[in-house]
Amino acid sequence: MILSDFDIKKLLEKGDLIIESDYNVEEQIGPASIDFRLGNTIKYYDRTQLSIVDLKKNIPVEAIRTFFVQDGESFIIHPGQFILGVTKEKISIPDYLVARCEGRSSLGRLGLMIHSTAGFIDPGFQGTITLEIKNISEIPIKLYPGMKVGQFAFEVLKTKAEIPYGQRKSSKYMNQDQVQTSIFSIETDF
Repeated sequence: MILSDFDIKKLLEKGDLIIESDYNVEEQIGPASIDFRLGNTIKYYDRTQLSIVDLKKNIPVEAIRTFFVQDGESFIIHPGQFILGVTKEKISIPDYLVARCEGRSSLGRLGLMIHSTAGFIDPGFQGTITLEIKNISEIPIKLYPGMKVGQFAFEVLKTKAEIPYGQRKSSKYMNQDQVQTSIFSIETDF
């Protein structure tokens, strides 16, 4: 069951759901979601420095480009380009909820995807959300820090998670506060 604005407000007031924002969170609440905004840091993998991604190895630091975009400035994402962004908002999910990171239809209609595959936020997660952003249009798009790029929708679990995200040994991204590139290579099951 997806939570309505009424339910979201109750969880925020109770302190079970925490959204840290430099913007008025009340104004970010929609009928069944909370808007989130693009942060200031962008990262991307430099294909001139990386000829292949080997999932058993870390991506070399010199192959990762990082840009800090000042408020009021922009970052141009080119057709077909894939970048990593981050939410301005930090989120803390209780052990009985999951959240979904969804794009905005207004941006989707321009060819901007804000999450490629990882739109699911586990119970017990705390931190900012790394966004997998891709321009699938044929025209460059300017992105601005602080612009609304998506929304969090929340669902109640039938029972609380036995082992919430932050208590799992494999919780690689807990408490992230900036763009986090993939650390898939630390998985040892293959």
